[in-house]
Amino acid sequence: MREVSLRVSRHLVGTRVTPNQLTYLMTLFGVLAAPALLVPGIPGAVLGVVAVQLYLLLDCVDGEVARWKQQFSLSGVYLDRVGAYLTDAAVLVGLGLRAADLWGPGRIHWVWAFLGTLAALGAILIKAETDLVGVARHQAGLPPVKEAAAEPRSSKVALARRAAAALKFHRLILGIEASLLILVLAVVDQVRGDLFFTRLGTAVLAAIALLQTLLHLVSVLASSRLR
Repeated sequence: MREVSLRVSRHLVGTRVTPNQLTYLMTLFGVLAAPALLVPGIPGAVLGVVAVQLYLLLDCVDGEVARWKQQFSLSGVYLDRVGAYLTDAAVLVGLGLRAADLWGPGRIHWVWAFLGTLAALGAILIKAETDLVGVARHQAGLPPVKEAAAEPRSSKVALARRAAAALKFHRLILGIEASLLILVLAVVDQVRGDLFFTRLGTAVLAAIALLQTLLHLVSVLASSRLR
């Protein structure tokens, strides 16, 4: 995406467009993934991927423009984090509503919408667990955490953390990866003629989100980040 973003940024650095304005637009595209995924079939999944890829593009562009124009602000950092929260949540909520089959001929299966929302909540909580380390240290008058402090003090927890990092299953609940997975599920569902794989994917992502939320919390508490 950097190869594309640099070509876009070069046309924006000479304009009055500010990095924060680009971040607002970035967030808008990320949130639009949710209604895009409500379009049935493969077209909706493609629209979801396009929305998230535009989010990713602008996530690169706003930083490049900020560095070129030397326009940095705490509000920009804050808005960027909000955009990441909302995009991950939008994709997973959109997946749940998609699995609920809102426009189908039968009754709406709200359990899938609940599972999608549960996955979105987990994705947000994982980010919050990381960000709250900085909040806790700031309120205690401590300096920002160093990278070495993230390593768990327990050897067993450290081994589990490295295994999880190697498998990278946690990335499936991030908006970019999840949108691509949803597209794959839409294709196989099109062949099958129902929503079996979309619903299976919704349940799996909800389980991953809940498990990862718990494991990440244990990892934070078992490390030196709060000391």
